[in-house]
This record gives sequence, C-alpha cells and structure tokens, in this order.
Amino acid sequence: MNDGELDPVIHAQARLRVVATLSAMPNRASITFPRLQKLLDMTAGNLSTHLRKLEDAGYVTQTKTIEGRSPVTYVALTPAGLAAFERYTAQIRSLIDPSGEPA
Repeated sequence: MNDGELDPVIHAQARLRVVATLSAMPNRASITFPRLQKLLDMTAGNLSTHLRKLEDAGYVTQTKTIEGRSPVTYVALTPAGLAAFERYTAQIRSLIDPSGEPA
C-alpha cells in the first residue's frame, strides 16, 4: 500500500463500520459476536466474512470460549487495527480538508 493510498481492508464499507464500532468500545473492550451483529445490523455470514478479512490483516481478534454450556465468540480491535483505523481516518480528513485547518 502506498503512503497516499487508503487501506483497502478498512475502506470496504462493512469493514469500516466494524472497525469504527470496535474502536469506539470503552477501553478497547471486546464485544460478543451477536451484539456486534445486532449493532451493525448484518447477517452472521456477512459479518463472519468481513471479520475473517480483518483478522487476516491482523486488525481484529476473535476469541472463542464457553460460558456455561454455550460457545461465545468475542471480537476486539488489535493495536495494529487501531493504528490502521487512525491512519485511515487521518487520510480521509486530509482529503476533505488538505489545509488541515479547523472549520
């Protein structure tokens, strides 16, 4: 990826929504897959596909565990994912206002 090129992993609308949501979690906490699915109003299959791409890029982690007798998957943004999202948003800001001056 070139310096001026937007990150293609994050640039896809659905993945941008996922990363933006995870970056807004208090203290970078994890969230359960069903809760994230509900927040984003995505199907399980669609969300899984996008999470896999983000995980392959090292931007999110998925932790599978058992609570009681039920399997639960937690999703969290990694430090690399947060850094990539911050770079992405800075690039978008510079495209909107190349002077960098506040409105």
